[in-house]
Amino acid sequence: MALFGKRLYTPTYKVSGGEVAVLETSKGTIRVRLDGEGAPIHVANFCELATSGFYDGLKFHRYVPGFVIQGGCPNTRDMSPEDVAAGRIGPSGMPGTGGPGYAIHEEYTTNPRNSHVDGALAMARSQDPNSAGSQFYLCLGAQHTLDSNYTVFGTTIEGLDVIATLRAGDAINSVKIEDR
Repeated sequence: MALFGKRLYTPTYKVSGGEVAVLETSKGTIRVRLDGEGAPIHVANFCELATSGFYDGLKFHRYVPGFVIQGGCPNTRDMSPEDVAAGRIGPSGMPGTGGPGYAIHEEYTTNPRNSHVDGALAMARSQDPNSAGSQFYLCLGAQHTLDSNYTVFGTTIEGLDVIATLRAGDAINSVKIEDR
């Protein structure tokens, strides 16, 4: 199925239900319990990208005080933190416009725990509900107005203090998946 030139992808990663994402950032470590039961497609997709090293070396490209910090755009990989923070175009394109080359199906209509609490991990998307790919955001405080439009697939269990310090241009050194 084509979606604005992107195919709708079904990940092959088998979700166990015990996944914890460990995000090593330039400001510290964030641990997020992933919700494989409520958002299995999003969790599988995120785990596939993380284990392939997709997120390693990217930068957070969007910061809205009291709202979200967003990352996961591959266009930021070869950019300086200053250029990302300033919103300058990089060698691969504008920060915030890149992705993995495919999209995944939304799960906010089916996830019973789709709640944008402080530290929630969710997937960014365009106007099309089925357009999420690699870009994610972490909530800076509860953002329940997003509950009916964006898929939450994890909750921060450690590092809320780190999330609060992140800004555009800060690095995502690595994302690893632990299975508990």
